[in-house]
Amino acid sequence: MQSYAINSENQKVESKELQMQANTVYSFFNSILIDELLTLKDHIIYADENALSEGKKPYFIGEQLILGDALILGRNGMEDVDVSISEEELSSLVNFDIPQFYKDTLTLLVNTEINLYKTFTLQKDEESVTLNPEWILYAFNMADERTKEYFLEHLQKTINTKEDINQYLQKMAGLALNAGSK
Repeated sequence: MQSYAINSENQKVESKELQMQANTVYSFFNSILIDELLTLKDHIIYADENALSEGKKPYFIGEQLILGDALILGRNGMEDVDVSISEEELSSLVNFDIPQFYKDTLTLLVNTEINLYKTFTLQKDEESVTLNPEWILYAFNMADERTKEYFLEHLQKTINTKEDINQYLQKMAGLALNAGSK
């Protein structure tokens, strides 16, 4: 099966021919903890769920934050298929230039149990909104420097006092969500 692998260390997109078996994706990452991201139309991005705690290098595919290596396959319904995006097109979407706010936040989150893609639901007016920690980083990265400093300072405090980091992040998501509606 035709696929692409992104190596976060050498910052390269590589074409890979895979023999798909039940454990192919798990073997690629040497782990059973895999995140499945559906950011690319008609494709699936597999990423190592342990990449944050292992301090792997971050990058973007489009606006999707990825940590560590990634494996990209085509997707037809629930079935993995050959990729249909060209290597050049995929390479143009990959960006290793990470804003300092992301780097600082990810450094603080390394020793936590946070999964950047695990969703939670907040209420905004009468509507339920599903978000994840990755969205929080995206939202606060757009804020002014003082707001970023506030976020980082209080995240560090939450970690130091061993308070619930998920609760802190959900609180920050609520602030960001409400700030966007004003």
